[in-house]
Amino acid sequence: MVQARISKDRISKKAGSFTESVIREMSREAVKYGAVNLGQGFPDWPAPDDIKRRAMEAIAEDHNQYAITWGVKSFRDAIAEKTKWFLGLEIDPESEITVTCGSTEGMIAAMLATVDPGEEVIVFEPFYENYAPDAILSDARPVHVPLRNTSDGFMFDRDELRAAFNEKTKAIIICNPNNPTGKVFSREEMEFIAELCKEFDAMCFTDEIYEHIIFDEKDKDGIRPEHVCMASIEGMRERTVVVNSLSKTYSVTGWRVGYCIAPPDVSSAIRKVHDFLTVGAANPLQHAGAYALGLPKSYYEDLQKEYQRKRDLIVPVLRESGFKCEYPEGAYYVMADISGFGYPDDIEFTKHLIRKTKVAVVPGSSFYHDPAMGSQMVRFCFCKKDETLDAAAENLLRLSLG
Repeated sequence: MVQARISKDRISKKAGSFTESVIREMSREAVKYGAVNLGQGFPDWPAPDDIKRRAMEAIAEDHNQYAITWGVKSFRDAIAEKTKWFLGLEIDPESEITVTCGSTEGMIAAMLATVDPGEEVIVFEPFYENYAPDAILSDARPVHVPLRNTSDGFMFDRDELRAAFNEKTKAIIICNPNNPTGKVFSREEMEFIAELCKEFDAMCFTDEIYEHIIFDEKDKDGIRPEHVCMASIEGMRERTVVVNSLSKTYSVTGWRVGYCIAPPDVSSAIRKVHDFLTVGAANPLQHAGAYALGLPKSYYEDLQKEYQRKRDLIVPVLRESGFKCEYPEGAYYVMADISGFGYPDDIEFTKHLIRKTKVAVVPGSSFYHDPAMGSQMVRFCFCKKDETLDAAAENLLRLSLG
């Protein structure tokens, strides 16, 4: 039997232009070598009992078939209510909310719904690893603007950012608080970005999944970091897609329930793309999400305090172990400089850390379009139980001893 010859490349240029997730790969490596996993950003403690109970009740109540494509009404109503008290924005749950399969799908659905081939999308780097592939899958060209590690934290140069905008710019992506740096964009920075969006008729996709994890100490000017949503800035409501999720705030990263808030015309386009990408998010988990979003404000205050305590536990350990790092302003990651260890790059260092020191982290190069820019950085996450952080600390302190 003669086997047919394959004459065409079966892998698209798009798929060939980026790698699989390095973050998820590090979790597999952690299991393989029995390492403490401070790589992938998921809590290793149980989700809240009352939220899980509501999910089980929803299943028992037989909310097990397709929900409305753009989301269960009670969940959308709960999103609108929480957005009102937290962000001060009045949004219409019938026309401005699309429930998605996590914020990951929310971001790609928003981009596919708005970006045309040849347009450009500005991405701050280091960036969460999905953003550049999202731009490529949307037939856009990612344009990278660096967040440089300065004495004032990770900062962008305003002239560099302005130079990145042009007539081809369709949008800018912001993650605030930022993954992987922990940067919280100041109101002044957000207003500067907003003015550029208005000047160049560009949109903003803002990933706000860490909105409740912002730490409360003051900077050198006596200013505490605050969460500023781009949609709340004058003239930006009609230009902004807010992407969010239950994952981080409610410790349910595996549920994959997220949402987009956008103007009605953009929401309509997102809903069409979402329909043909995934049809809809899990029906019973949306009912549980409606419950979660109605939790009292004390829940979010306790969440912030607990993450700040964990941050204040891990950063001194990293410094004592030989890493150069600062206290992040938000989210639950620490970007650490490894140049003092003498390894040629972050990949070799990460291999050693996982296989010999038994601590898994994410190599910094995975957050940059040019791997050389992150070759002396790694990312730690601290959304872990105290015993997990203690075990990692014990291993890392041995690293400092040689």
